[in-house]
Order: sequence, then structure tokens, then C-alpha cells
Amino acid sequence: MIRENLRNVAIIAHVDHGKTTLVDEMLKQGGVFRENQSVEDRVMDSNDIERERGITILAKNTAVQYKDIKINIIDTPGHADFGGEVERVLSMVDGVLLLVDAAEGPMPQTRFVLSKALEMGHKIIIVVNKIDRPDARLDEIGDEVLELLLDLDADEEQLESPILFCSGRSGTASLSQYEAGTDLQPLFETIVNYIEAPQGEPDEPLQMLVSSIDYNEYVGRIAIGRIQRGSIRVNQPVVVCNANSDKKPTNAKIVSLSQMQGLAHANVETSTVGDIVCLSGIADITIGDTICAVDNPDPLPFTHISEPTMEMTFSVNDSPFAGQEGKFVTSRQLRDRLFKELLKDVSLRVTETDNTDAFSVAGRGEMHLSILVENMRREGYELAVSTPRVLYKEIDGKLFEPQERLVVDVPEECVGTVMEKMGTRKGELQTMHPQGNRMRLEFLVPSRGLFGYKGEFLTNTRGEGIMSSVFDSYVPYKGDIPRRSAGSLICHESGEAVTYGLYNAQERGTLFIGAGVPVYEGMVVGVSPKADDMVVNVCKRKHLTNTRASGSDDALRLVPPRIMSLEDCLEFLADDELLEVTPKSLRIRKRILDNSLRAKQRGKKA
Repeated sequence: MIRENLRNVAIIAHVDHGKTTLVDEMLKQGGVFRENQSVEDRVMDSNDIERERGITILAKNTAVQYKDIKINIIDTPGHADFGGEVERVLSMVDGVLLLVDAAEGPMPQTRFVLSKALEMGHKIIIVVNKIDRPDARLDEIGDEVLELLLDLDADEEQLESPILFCSGRSGTASLSQYEAGTDLQPLFETIVNYIEAPQGEPDEPLQMLVSSIDYNEYVGRIAIGRIQRGSIRVNQPVVVCNANSDKKPTNAKIVSLSQMQGLAHANVETSTVGDIVCLSGIADITIGDTICAVDNPDPLPFTHISEPTMEMTFSVNDSPFAGQEGKFVTSRQLRDRLFKELLKDVSLRVTETDNTDAFSVAGRGEMHLSILVENMRREGYELAVSTPRVLYKEIDGKLFEPQERLVVDVPEECVGTVMEKMGTRKGELQTMHPQGNRMRLEFLVPSRGLFGYKGEFLTNTRGEGIMSSVFDSYVPYKGDIPRRSAGSLICHESGEAVTYGLYNAQERGTLFIGAGVPVYEGMVVGVSPKADDMVVNVCKRKHLTNTRASGSDDALRLVPPRIMSLEDCLEFLADDELLEVTPKSLRIRKRILDNSLRAKQRGKKA
């Protein structure tokens, strides 16, 4: 059976190329909202962190009606760190819209997501977005996308993919770059005419691969996937099995069944081949499971998800301030939360260590792991995290390390500085070409060479540079790369920071705290321009004397402290430091808090 009234598509692109904004307009023109309805921008980014940062973290489903055809749309993340979200949802669709920015052109993540779509044999519709940008390069973008398709060994049909020219913000699309569109009808028509309708056997035994998991406190776990074969109905008994694990098949019953209609779930009694459905009633279902008919347990293989390249140690917070700000502080609570995250994040790996209070958490990149830390602190968890480190591999007795493909877009006068910095970080220049008065450079650089580089890069380019990277391959180990050239200013004693102590300490470097902040021995309170760590006493008060001029303390002028975000703290961490994370505070500290013990340890190593 061919479902002519249904199409399943995913929208894939590099970060900030306008996926979620285009989905907004598709929903508006697909009749999901009333004409007078007030709708916020990027309505699909429903998560608090997504709205604050302006990025998509989780892949989400929606559906629009065009004429008598239902189009299921999956909005995917653009950051390379969340590539696992893209990989797992591509099995639910028959084609993809590849968005390319009209000025930036194909970027590293464009290559990554396109290669995954081509591997699965999906049909591609190329959408050149943001054509209303003043620096748009419409004549060149088509050639760049064609070069990318050739580079990724696309077949003839994929090389002939249709190209549309869109403005996601204005909600217009056109088949020609020389004609301005009036609405998104050309895009809808291209999806309907070019993307194949789902087909399968509705009378065969049921087969549905679970590609995503949602959670609702009333019904529990909600499995989301596409029906590959057969039909499904409410109260139907089923068998849950997994082709990729030794898990035994288990019996279950479908309690509720729904499909996406716009942004809401619409309950249905039955669904058939090609439908993307959400179902509840199966308590321990996970991503990669297959829901089958009782008399025919035939699991489907799950898409191979790329391996993590970076890990951090999450441990119980053992600082002097432990337990003062968080609700969940024990190792059992930390363990339960991390293993719960595994159920919905297929690119994450959690392993227990020899220390019962610490867990090794591996992910795709610094942002992938920092979003997990941010979510946990908002939920009330207290923990300590180590500096990120790359995952090495041993191949034929040789040590290999992950390598990133880095693309930077910088003003011409900053090129020399960036190339010099990349040289010290073992980066190799691949291509270099001008774009107006800017230059685009492409490097292959070890993943560890990018640790802590983002802040330095923005300083070197005066805030005008754009950088993005994606995992490329494993390469032979490239030798030592210096992690940090600056030292830390370390607190001498526990107490409260006072103006007099801070005034004396600020001459030795840049401070992270202001007056009145509680501190403890071994806590990092600033950064020193010198390579060695320095102990400072920010709690030191001015001794009273017989002749003290009134108002002399008021004359002490403090430099405003440098406020560090979670990402800034993770970039700053040295190997002998930890980041204490609580719902209210971020504190960098030494692993060994006692200053004399730390000095002895350093003496032994020397």
C-alpha cells in the first residue's frame, strides 16, 4: 500500500541556518494557528535552555496539513554535539530538507548530516535559506552544495536534487533565485511531488522501531517511532524486542495512541504503515526497541550512532559548602539521574569507576556534556565535574586520537593570529578562500587542541570571528598540546572575601569574585597571568591603628570581577582542578584543597 496522503520529512542543517524559524512559517501557513493567534518565535524550541541560548537541542516532531496531505516534519539540532539526535530520527523519514545559509554556504555540520542522509538513501531537497541577507551569494551556493554532494559520493538522482530559494523569516519560497516568492507553496509542492509517499504492508504483522522517547508524569514513558509494517490499535497486545542487545522479548499492551497534529498530540484509535505515532503503556521501553506483533517478534536493527569522543568525571560534591544549596547530593541520586539520561540520549555513555562516588560520562563534545550539567543543576543537583578529556583508541598497537574539522570565518587582518594559534594546537590548514572582506579557513585539528580555545579565538578576532567544528576521524596521536598558559589565584583560608583582601589580590591577576562572597581554602578566585598558581588571601582585613583616617577604606577601588558561565568554567579548568556545580553557584576549586598538602604533592612530582 502507498500512503499518498502522507509525507515524512526531516529538516537538517548547520547551526543557525534557520531550521526552526522555517518550521514556524510552515506551521503558520499550514493552518496550525488561528489568524489572530499570538505565536512566539521558534515555537518548536520549547525547552528553557533552548530558548535562552537560541539553539535546538532535542529533535521534535510536528505535522502540517497541505491540501489533503499530512506532512510530518522533524526539526533537528544543528550543533555537532547533538548529532546523535539527528542520526536516530533519520530512520523515521523518507526525505530531508537540507538548509544552507545563503551567505555562509555549506559548513561542517552540513557535511555531517548530509552524509548520514545519503547513507540511508534519502531524497534531498536543497533549500537555500536567508536569501534576503545583504551578503547573500546565491550564484555560488548552488555550486558549493553540488561540490559537497560529489565529495560525499551522492548518486545521480541525489545530484539532481531540486533547489529552492527561501526566506524563513518572511515565509517565502521560490524555484528561481531571480524571482521573489510570496509564500511557502513552492516548498510544500516540492515536498509533495519529490519526496516519496510511505509504503508498506498494512496486513502484515506489526513492526515499529522506537526512535525517540518522551516522558509525561501522568502516563509515564511515551515511545515515538514510525510504523514500518502492519497496523497498531489501542489495547493491542504487543511484544517488545531489541536486535542490538541481549534483552529478552517482553509482553506489553498499548494503553494510548496519538499522532502529531500541529504542536499537539491528537489521540487516535488506530494507525497504519508510514504513520509516526506516540504510544504509552510500556514502562521500560527504550530507544532502539522494536514493537512487534505477539505472534511475530521480528526486531529491526537500530541506526548505528557515532561513538562519543570526550569524557568527564561526574562526582559527589565534597567541598566545605556541600549540601548547602542543592536537594540531591548523594552518589545514589547522582547515579540514578545519569542512568536515567541514558534512556533518552543515545550518544551518551555512563560507566562506573573504582570510586563509588564518581562516574565517567562520555559524550560528543563540551556543549553536549555542559547541557547535561546545566539541566542537572536546574533540577537541584549538586556535583563536581572534572576537566573534559578526549577518548583515545589503540589501533594496531598505536595510539589514535579524535580529530575535528574546524571552519573559521574571520576578518582578513586576524588571519595571521588565528593561523599562529592553530599551529601551536597542532592544526593543519586545509583550505583558505576569501568571502568579501573576510576569510574562511578550514583546519583539521585534534579535539583536545580546541579545549579552551573559543574565548581566546573571540579575543583574537575582537568578537567578529565565527568558528564551528565537527568530528572528522581518528588520527595517530600528535604529541603534547599545552592546555593553559595562565595559572590560578587560589584562596588562602576559609571565610568571606573583603574589599581590602580583594584590592591586594587584584594586582596579581583577574578576579572571579567580589566582596561579600563566601570562600574556602583551595578555591580558585581568579586567574594569574603567570604560568604558576599563586595563593592569595582575599579574606585579609586591614589592621586598625591609633591614627586611622576616616573614609580611607572607601577609597579602595575594586575592578569588576570576571563573571564565568558554565562553559567558561569548563574551558578554564586545569587537570588538577574541579568545578563545583550547585543550583545557585559555580565554584572552581583544586582537587586537593589544603594548600600545604598541595605544595608537598607538587614537590614530590618535581
